[in-house]
Amino acid sequence: MLRKTLATPSERQGGYSGFTLIELLVVIAIIAILAGLLLPALAHAKQKTQGIQCMNNHRQLALAWRMYAEDNRDVIVYASDDGSGAANPYNQYAWTQAHLDFNPANQANWNIAADLAKGPLWPYCSQSAAIFKCPSDHSSIRLSGGAMAPRVRSMSMNLYVGGFAGSPKTSPAGNDGNWPWAAPYFIYNKTSGMNNPGPAMLFVFLDMREDHINWGNYMTYMVGYPNQPAQYAFSQDMPGIYHDLGCGFSFADGHSELHHWRDGRTTPPMLPPGQAVPDNFFLAVPNDVDVAWLQDHATRPHN
Repeated sequence: MLRKTLATPSERQGGYSGFTLIELLVVIAIIAILAGLLLPALAHAKQKTQGIQCMNNHRQLALAWRMYAEDNRDVIVYASDDGSGAANPYNQYAWTQAHLDFNPANQANWNIAADLAKGPLWPYCSQSAAIFKCPSDHSSIRLSGGAMAPRVRSMSMNLYVGGFAGSPKTSPAGNDGNWPWAAPYFIYNKTSGMNNPGPAMLFVFLDMREDHINWGNYMTYMVGYPNQPAQYAFSQDMPGIYHDLGCGFSFADGHSELHHWRDGRTTPPMLPPGQAVPDNFFLAVPNDVDVAWLQDHATRPHN
């Protein structure tokens, strides 16, 4: 004989337990609110982690720069080649001879072996390709087969720390590349000559914007220094803005730091991926306090 079991409360009510539509909407709304609160925090944490990694890269590269000088009778690497390639034998002592762009045929854009691994700092940096690039720089090159390859470098060297490669006809000392606005300022060729403003005040490497980086040097436009701020401008080069509109720097004493920009004209929007500013780029920014900071940490007048 079959025994009849007792019905559950929901069965006695003629239905089954579950969420109502209103309850589901409330849960979805709560999840959306929590996601809205958590995602910015996660993005900020990721950005902070990348900033720490960038500073570590800067420290390692600055250490490699310093060790090279110590092995080379205090003479530092050139901040840039002079553009003539093998015609000038001193170009091989530039820290990089790569002129970055977005051309896949230019292997120095994406192949570490094409340039940086041949440079004078490579033996001093544990042969680590990662230290030449800020982890927040996602610029890449579309190769002929369609694959994307990350560019190898986002760091450039202060022009006044090493200068352009010397000339066999004149002097092996680094020079200003015949830029008239750079001529009144020191080109440092030895670490022992950096008393003014001192190694802790003189930057060696900085991150550059992916739409501005080209040659190995960063040319701080010194016009207006120190007391004519109405003449401040950016010429060809602009600093990186990867870390909360800030930039990574390493200094001649070996320390690194993130410097945050204060004037919105220093941080215009990045160009679309794969695009670069023309070589004749010029942006007047009168009274820009960020230009004053760059100038004060780049070099000093001869007199």
